[in-house]
Amino acid sequence: MRKTLTLITASIAVLTLTACEPKVGSEAWCKKMDETPKGKWSFDDAGDYTKYCVLNQKPEEQ
Repeated sequence: MRKTLTLITASIAVLTLTACEPKVGSEAWCKKMDETPKGKWSFDDAGDYTKYCVLNQKPEEQ
């Protein structure tokens, strides 16, 4: 029972924290990345930043 409660609590916490992130390629995401030190970017972050914020491509709608 205790493991189940811990798992549910952890799942809710993860979902809550990820829901606060702006969508990759959005204007809010570009502003957030501008404020993030470049040394903390992942390889994917750098590629997405170039694609969406520098080259102004629109993220694909899903």
